[in-house]
Amino acid sequence: MATFFYRGIDESGVKVSGTMEADSLEMAESILLSRGYIPSRVAAVTAGGGGGSFWSRINEALSKVKTSDLILFTKQFRSMMQAGVPVLRLLQVLENQTQNKTLRKVVLEVSGDIRAGSTLHNAMKKHPAIFSPLYLSMINAGEVSGTIPEILGRLTDIIEHEAKIREDIKSALQYPFIVLIALGIAFFVLLTMVVPKFVVIFQKAGVALPLPTKICMILYSAIANWWHLLLIVVVGVVIGLRFYLKTPLGRLTLDSLLLRLPLFGPLFQKAAMSRFASIFAILQASGVPVMRAMEVLSATIGNSAISREFDRVRERVQEGQGIAGPLGAAKHFTPMVVDMVAIGEESGNIEDMLRQISIHYDDEVGYAVKRLSDAIGPILMVGLAGVVGFFAMAIFMPMWDLTKMAK
Repeated sequence: MATFFYRGIDESGVKVSGTMEADSLEMAESILLSRGYIPSRVAAVTAGGGGGSFWSRINEALSKVKTSDLILFTKQFRSMMQAGVPVLRLLQVLENQTQNKTLRKVVLEVSGDIRAGSTLHNAMKKHPAIFSPLYLSMINAGEVSGTIPEILGRLTDIIEHEAKIREDIKSALQYPFIVLIALGIAFFVLLTMVVPKFVVIFQKAGVALPLPTKICMILYSAIANWWHLLLIVVVGVVIGLRFYLKTPLGRLTLDSLLLRLPLFGPLFQKAAMSRFASIFAILQASGVPVMRAMEVLSATIGNSAISREFDRVRERVQEGQGIAGPLGAAKHFTPMVVDMVAIGEESGNIEDMLRQISIHYDDEVGYAVKRLSDAIGPILMVGLAGVVGFFAMAIFMPMWDLTKMAK
């Protein structure tokens, strides 16, 4: 059987789309007609991506759905499910109310797949650019346990919690990022427009150039004579790094480096511990089996170096060991996490312990962000003073010699 992508309208005039299995194009059209659909397009989905679902996934990858849109979608979904609105009617309402074009298209395709007999989890699974592994696993757990509204409420809490942490970190880094850009522009302008004009004067006067001025002229000469080669090298390095960092090894290298950075490393580690504990607690409360919960955690921890360590923990747990022991042997898990998980295992109350870990590290992340903001100011001042001092020596040292010659 082949897979076909279809688009059309149903008996009430609502637009529908999705994928289906059929032996031929004619059979696919017959099945759609038997369901009460009037197809406007039916096309085979080839391995090369000739069907609509392939291009739909490409568009999803390129079109960003904001976290705020996903939060609003999840809240509206939960509210209507609690009110007893049928899923298909619910999705129709969401399609009409959703402002984000990409998300609206996804809702339309999910609705079409459910009409074709798919479950909500399987329909959402076709859109990994929109719905994360955690989102899908929670929906699956909700379908199995019949508690989708409660699951959606917890999902909203997770998404909002992580969005807040990201915004806090982004706010802390915004000021130094702007200062560094301004510093780079100032460095380039002074190096290419200011220092060379003074050097011409110094050379005509026969003044010996000091080391800072010579360094500036070497840099200026490289930029002036080899700018095209430097541009190619910079672009090549940027593109190469982008491709490398998308590989598992590249991502592992970057995440390991981030955890070792002073000031930033502890912040990223605490954010990962908070994410680990909050997601694990919610998965436990939702009735997800421990091994399945650990699989989800490995894919959603947010740092591949910690995920790699957690995979080893999961293997040891699968062999019959507890959770706390393997966690204690893992590299990046803090003693507090290990101790609290051990207490939770002994008392049979691991869910509450995980919540306490999450609350603690939420506070720690807040303190770490504040400390980072406080420390970045003096560091930037030292860097700015270094750049200004370097150019001051490059210009004023020979100028001082020129003044002595004039006297």
